[in-house]
Amino acid sequence: MSETSREESNQDIRIVLLTEYDGTDFVGFQRQDNGRSVQQTLEEAVEKVYGRFCRIYGCSRTDSGVHAKGHVSHVDVPFYIPEDKIPLALNAVLPEDLVVLAAQQKPDPFHARFDSKGKRYCYRVRNRKVPAAISRRTEAFVPGDLDVEAMDHAAKLFIGTHDFSAFRAQGGPDITPIRTMKDVYVKRAEGDPDLIEITVVGESFLYNMVRIMAGTLVYVGQGKMTEDEITHLLKGEGARKEAGKTMPAKGLTLEEVFYEDLVW
Repeated sequence: MSETSREESNQDIRIVLLTEYDGTDFVGFQRQDNGRSVQQTLEEAVEKVYGRFCRIYGCSRTDSGVHAKGHVSHVDVPFYIPEDKIPLALNAVLPEDLVVLAAQQKPDPFHARFDSKGKRYCYRVRNRKVPAAISRRTEAFVPGDLDVEAMDHAAKLFIGTHDFSAFRAQGGPDITPIRTMKDVYVKRAEGDPDLIEITVVGESFLYNMVRIMAGTLVYVGQGKMTEDEITHLLKGEGARKEAGKTMPAKGLTLEEVFYEDLVW
């Protein structure tokens, strides 16, 4: 459809938004009654630009305090704005801790959540004697020596399809605990050896799952857990209390969401 015909059409136009946000001061992505959410903030910005309330649909419900470098959502808007102008228009009315990086028009069937083929998360741990000041909002702090090689070796146990019952928060949604991880690895950040990055790539995740996996790998790095114990848990034979602790939300960032036909 040409730009002219889009402008003249009475049909809504579906746009997909790639966003980055510092989750510190948000209660998570999903709109809630107890505070400021990413969804609500985006919806308010879209309403200011398009003159009408439009519901935002996100690829995932990041928890309170969790960050994103590549969160994807979609929204149906009433009129055409060139793709390259949409981020400029929205960022002009958005707060500084939430930015639209890019926008694309997609056909009506596209859905940010249901069309997702997987996600990549990174959990960051500052590992030295004292915590960081500048990056304190985007990483957890763990003093004492961590064996990163042992952590990375244990991380490979998570790859594949397993029962992650022991790696989800108690009281979470009662859904199947079977999940498939495409890749899990641990390394020190390039140029910043005090920063440890735990990367997890999977099709879907349980509530607090990545933060618990990170806590389990930290326990391995501290010599508190063995690979045999992780293998036992991944068979669905252990309880939540047998895995590592739930790491703080601030260390977790949604890095990328994967789609078959969406390239930024």
